[in-house]
Parts: sequence; structure tokens; C-alpha cells
Amino acid sequence: MTRLSDRLQMLINTADIEIVGQAHNSQDAIASISESNPDVVILDIRLPGLSGIDVLKDIRAKKLPSRVIMLTNYPYPQYRKKGEELGADYFFDKIAGVEGIPNVIKELAKDKPENVKKKQ
Repeated sequence: MTRLSDRLQMLINTADIEIVGQAHNSQDAIASISESNPDVVILDIRLPGLSGIDVLKDIRAKKLPSRVIMLTNYPYPQYRKKGEELGADYFFDKIAGVEGIPNVIKELAKDKPENVKKKQ
């Protein structure tokens, strides 16, 4: 069975989107995002170390212009609400929605943050 991260990477590569980094824990994610300043970040809510929500807080506290897609196996309303309150641009259920991520990445990367309306 293909891991979600492998499937997502394949979808992104097929869509001709450059992947500039990948982290397997929150500390590496914070360091990598701060260093590479990517256009779009995909964050899993559950990460070893701090949560994806904590990484999102760090991105916003540093005022990085990266757009953020939250990804989770736990699509509970309280997670979506917290992510939106902290400035996540999209929220995807890992099981039901990952195929749409490449199109969202392209949209987020080409448009300036102030010109893109948040999608549900």
C-alpha cells in the first residue's frame, strides 16, 4: 500500500510543481520553512514534536508569506476552525481530498495572498 506522503509527492510531481523541502517532524518543518520560504506549505496536523497547528502559528508569527494547506485524518470542525483562525488557506481530509491539492497549490502560488479568497 502506498503511503499518503508518497502518493501526495507523486501527485505534486505529476502536476509539474517543484518540491523545495520535506520534513518529518515539527522542528525540521519550522527550520525548513524559515530557510526556504516556500510559496505553499502542506502541513499535517499531527507531526512528531509540536503539532502542525504549532508550525502554522510559527509561520504566521514570523510573518512568512507562505500559503498553508492543512492536511489531516481528523477533519473535525474544531481543527478546521482553529486552522482558519490561525490563517490556514485550505483544509483537506487526507482520505477524501488529496487529489485536489495540486490544483490548489497552483492557485495559491500564482495569486497574491490578498487576492485569493479562502475556499471551503
